[in-house]
Amino acid sequence: MKQSVAIIGGGASALVLACELDPEKFQVVIYEKNAALGRKFLVAGDGGLNFTHSENEASFISKFTPSNFLKAAFKKFPNTSFIKWMNDLDIPTFVGSSGRLFPQKGIKPIEVLDKIKIKLLSIGVHIFYKHTWKGFTASNKLLMKSQDSEIEIDADICVFCLGGASWSVTGSDGSWLPYFQSKNIQTNSFQASNCAFQIMWEQDFVSKIEGKVLKNISSSCGNQKHLGEVVLTQFGLEGSGVYPLSPSIRSELDQHGTAILHLDFKPNVSLDNLIKKLNMSSEQKNVTSRLKENINLSPVQILLLKNQLNKSDFLDIKKLASFIKDFQMTITALAPIDEAISSVGGISLEAITEHFELKDIKNKYVIGEMLDYDAPTGGYLLQSCFSMASFLANHLNTSQTKS
Repeated sequence: MKQSVAIIGGGASALVLACELDPEKFQVVIYEKNAALGRKFLVAGDGGLNFTHSENEASFISKFTPSNFLKAAFKKFPNTSFIKWMNDLDIPTFVGSSGRLFPQKGIKPIEVLDKIKIKLLSIGVHIFYKHTWKGFTASNKLLMKSQDSEIEIDADICVFCLGGASWSVTGSDGSWLPYFQSKNIQTNSFQASNCAFQIMWEQDFVSKIEGKVLKNISSSCGNQKHLGEVVLTQFGLEGSGVYPLSPSIRSELDQHGTAILHLDFKPNVSLDNLIKKLNMSSEQKNVTSRLKENINLSPVQILLLKNQLNKSDFLDIKKLASFIKDFQMTITALAPIDEAISSVGGISLEAITEHFELKDIKNKYVIGEMLDYDAPTGGYLLQSCFSMASFLANHLNTSQTKS
């Protein structure tokens, strides 16, 4: 007789897990509170469905905070395995110029999701929509609310794939946290990640820079550093150049109430060479012209420098060069969590075993963004969900036998 597996949630982790569980050993049921699977998966694909990143294992793993929790799962199901997994579903992929991996051009996210659903149905996975998990019974059965009634589910194995607390419109709202707290499972409060960061711009200045992009710069906070673009906004700043710094920025905000962001406008030019370039043609050109022509600073970078430096410091080449190499901004807050790309917080990593099983409730597993870890944009979060799902499926396939 097959063992029953209840998967709570129908996002990225749930889809791969259900596909990978052995249909000869398990009867799998997905319970999804929305009327369709993969709502966040589809929203994430609006700008191009970035599955994963193509970089090597060591570099990939280093992007996570903490960096070691995904190591075993990624080794078992790395980005290369996911590419093959997609190809087996007849979904060809390609690597973009940034190293990120996408479905072949012309393939829409809904087509990818449909192919996965066809796979699920072909192996006998049952899907119940509009079923919302409402907590545990005293004996750790699952309380589920459907449109018409409340039911108790007593599956042999339960895997929670409920997502984090960002993008509540997709159903990912973190409302499940108290149910685990009621069972004394260690949890951490949700916080925004990969989000905008607040800068208290002067109102007469922000209109000059809003919507402008800082390109080819490096950003750093604490011990984290990243190359990429930063977009200046009414609220503050956002973009691929600062999203990966989320852990350090949150840490400084938690400790000090503010966080210092360091920008290097010319990361490929040393301070000494910068000073030499700015001193060139000093008799023929004013300082602003030298910034434009000698070192190719953008108008918005020059605006930022002029706004922060007084006239004497702006005309002092050594001081000016030092600001170009270390332009500091004070971050005062994170964007609201519902506006964030992802979240941290949820189930503490201390509460689960190496196979993602809750230490205090046997045969109950937690994977995906429900767990308290941080992943930058660029395919890392989705790949972590895929890796955890495949790793857990392999563990269950090899450790469970037919009754």
